Amino acid sequence: MQAPATGRRSIWTAAATLCVLAGALAVGVALDEQSGPPPRPAPAGNLPAQAPSTTPAGDGIPPSPPTTVQITDVGLKAPLVPVRISGSGQLPLPNDRDRASWLASSVTPGERGSAILAGHVDSTDGPAAFYNLSAAKPGMRIAVTRRDGTTARFTIDAVAVYPKDKFPDAVVYGPTPGPSLRLITCTGWDPDERDYRDNLVVYATTHTKHSPT
Repeated sequence: MQAPATGRRSIWTAAATLCVLAGALAVGVALDEQSGPPPRPAPAGNLPAQAPSTTPAGDGIPPSPPTTVQITDVGLKAPLVPVRISGSGQLPLPNDRDRASWLASSVTPGERGSAILAGHVDSTDGPAAFYNLSAAKPGMRIAVTRRDGTTARFTIDAVAVYPKDKFPDAVVYGPTPGPSLRLITCTGWDPDERDYRDNLVVYATTHTKHSPT
């Protein structure tokens, strides 16, 4: 279910666009005296040097669409909406700022491979679904509930920050030996440009197969 190479390039464009759109929406939040963009996180953990060229056999569970993602340690919980890359190469995000997207051309969380989730960091109405993602750290747990009533559970391995024009699509979207998860949002607010400069990517891998919700 991994996207072909051309698809991954389209996703790279979408990741950059995600920040452009979020930056435009964030103006109201950034200028609000009582709220603002979250601080730029410090990269941490062991990042994969490159995506493997093939996907070895590994444990996974049957596919089932995700419904909710939660990182209890940072207070993040968001319903998930399936999306597909648009013809213009954009990654659609829900109109509801409290929801995030699951890229339906990626695997479902818990399957072998990389499941991709993305969400806005904020909007003109305030913090959005992935506002607290910048507080995530290696070792924290992520739970993704699925439509079949199971929960795919992951441990964060690394947190990375990439300039929008240097997004490593092969690393982020490439195949993995077992079930893995990527959460993507924006970071690095530039008050002069009124835009986000960077993408934040949280890398996680499964630590248990699954459990009843």
